[in-house]
Amino acid sequence: MSTSKKAARKSSHWEDRLRASLPTREVLAAHPWLKPVAHRLLDPQLWRLQHEAVARGVAIGIFWAFALPVAQILAAVVFCVWWRGNIAVAAGLTLITNPFTIGFWLWLAYRVGSLVMVAPPPAPLAEGAGVLAWLGSVGAPTILGMGIFAVGGAAAGYVIAKLAWRVRIWLKRRNR
Repeated sequence: MSTSKKAARKSSHWEDRLRASLPTREVLAAHPWLKPVAHRLLDPQLWRLQHEAVARGVAIGIFWAFALPVAQILAAVVFCVWWRGNIAVAAGLTLITNPFTIGFWLWLAYRVGSLVMVAPPPAPLAEGAGVLAWLGSVGAPTILGMGIFAVGGAAAGYVIAKLAWRVRIWLKRRNR
């Protein structure tokens, strides 16, 4: 058996296992929590890989990854239904900020926010000042930085997704 056939067999086996583990459309539609919104959430247009829906999903996912510290996937799904973005892409991209990387993103957001605000470094806190005092000293630059990441990342993600789709189509046509 050739190497390409083995690779195709392995990938199809992996894909089969993934498909078997995911809930079906009928199971999701019958779920008690999803019944009131199932007709909107399970619209096939929100799950297809069409260039505009994918680009919107990228933008929505990146925006909510940085805009909210919790419930990012839920917010991304709601906005995908509203703006007709690809739900799977948006949900996947919210994982940019996860419990393992959030410390780095918050540090970077603070650096960018304090650079934009031209904020002096935070003064050393008095002994026993507490978490609220510390948040007061670094909060505004961090929130500004995360906002910059959310808006800038969403815009850049949308443009990059559209360009990548066009390059993919161009390469397909060139190879014909």
